[in-house]
Amino acid sequence: MNILGISAYYHDSSACIVKDGILEAAVQEERLNRTKNSSAFPIQAINFCVQKAGISFNDIDVVAFYEQPYVKFHRVVQDYIEKFPFSFGAFYRNMPLWLQDRLVLPLVLRKEIGFKGRVLFIPHHYSHAASTFFVSPFEEAAIVTADGVGEFQTTGLGVGAGNKIQMSHHISYPDSLGLMYSAFTSYLGFKANSGEGTTMALASFGQASFIDEFSKIVRIADDGSFRLNHSFFPLIKGKRMYSKKLTDLLGEARKPGTEYEQRHKDIAATLQYMVEKSLIQTARHAVKTTGKRNLCMAGGVFLNCVANQKILELPEVDNIFVQPGAGDAGGSVGAAFFVWNQILDHNRSFEMKHAYFGPDFTDREIKAALHKNKLIFNELSDEELLATTVQRIAQGRTVGWFQGRLEFGPRALGNRSILADARKPEMVDVLNHRIKHREWFRPFAPLVKEEKANEYFEMKNLSPFMLLAPLVKPDKRGIIPAVTHIDGTARVQTVSKETNPRLWSLLDVFEKETGVPVIINTSFNLKGEPIVCTPEEAINDYLKSEMDCLVLGNCFIEK
Repeated sequence: MNILGISAYYHDSSACIVKDGILEAAVQEERLNRTKNSSAFPIQAINFCVQKAGISFNDIDVVAFYEQPYVKFHRVVQDYIEKFPFSFGAFYRNMPLWLQDRLVLPLVLRKEIGFKGRVLFIPHHYSHAASTFFVSPFEEAAIVTADGVGEFQTTGLGVGAGNKIQMSHHISYPDSLGLMYSAFTSYLGFKANSGEGTTMALASFGQASFIDEFSKIVRIADDGSFRLNHSFFPLIKGKRMYSKKLTDLLGEARKPGTEYEQRHKDIAATLQYMVEKSLIQTARHAVKTTGKRNLCMAGGVFLNCVANQKILELPEVDNIFVQPGAGDAGGSVGAAFFVWNQILDHNRSFEMKHAYFGPDFTDREIKAALHKNKLIFNELSDEELLATTVQRIAQGRTVGWFQGRLEFGPRALGNRSILADARKPEMVDVLNHRIKHREWFRPFAPLVKEEKANEYFEMKNLSPFMLLAPLVKPDKRGIIPAVTHIDGTARVQTVSKETNPRLWSLLDVFEKETGVPVIINTSFNLKGEPIVCTPEEAINDYLKSEMDCLVLGNCFIEK
């Protein structure tokens, strides 16, 4: 049986194919249409997934959509009515979109791919829950979901056992940690639904000194449940996600491109503290009420690797699982597995051990792109390629690394990455300013051989998806300063020989040459664009930036 999973129309649209209970392909639309955080109907993603799975549109048995549009429409219209006349502008802009596609998905599917079969609409937070539990290594687990908003729910608690999920507790819109975090991301001068990671990074440079002010904004109960003071967040009343009342309380919002005051850093730190407090207490409550010490988490809020780490460190928690596309992108995967496991009652047979489910390219396609751009390259053996790349990294040069299948989710995980030497502190400035052209305080993730992770980091478990932020061991911070954040943590990705043998081998050769099994990993893209997908896009970014070297498959290029 072939199930097409779809996430679309809000942000981070994606598609996947689950074939007889196995995830064959998954990709975000932004990687193909090149519009960052694209909300478009994922027609290119669908085409790729179908082709990669070796099927045709006629072979699709069921389409699973990641939310219930009519229920969501009910909430949206209710919001418009309650906030009229302030909501008229949003109503005028958005209503045609609902009527053209969001409420008529079966018609869109018929038009775009000729599909006339069964379409199942899965509740949004069940899609999130399924996206983590059904692909986790756990037979049983507590489940927590947290995001901006689905239909009505913003946070959910439940339990998974075997091939069934049951969500039992919800927090409903407009109380939302995700929307609060996005509102403050906008307040701090970053783009909502995109810049939340920047807010998290900025928080490390501040102190949680605005607790009294935030106590007027959000109230958190002992079980992690919370209530927002909605007067601070007008949502659709205006163009901003925050009100004048917020700026009266905390001061004027930071304008994009201006300097960072200590106040901005402290507000970010207080925001992070309050979100962590709610999530930690929610996790404790979930484990206590379900009796399950393993915890599965999903929703965009759980892309916050600092909060994830603190949850993992709770004595009540044995282990956690967060899949790489924890936000809305992962909803397509969750919807498909919910149909396969929960609705169709099939036993689980798939565990997500890696994120490499996107497009890959042949040597012929890579060489064609290089010839088209008239680039001189050397085609090296595997051994020569690894040795040459390691040599250049050790010399302080930056390397664009393009291999295998594209990663699913917002983070580059070693197949579409820019690599550099973690031993050299100057690489932070080189990567942030000369190549990425982004904020000076943005941290970089270390790649580390999974069997060496505990030598360098305070690891309770492995971190293949870069969704944890353990402490760097004190005696190692001077060895790998470029990946040690100001708070002593690192956004670690552990690399398995089983799931990414070439990347593991690169780390292995680097360790033999330098004694250090750690390399910097940052996403292969320039400011404002999605991670590269094709050889052509990788070449373009290489030529437009100050990147020193480019590795495409076994082809080595340098300036």
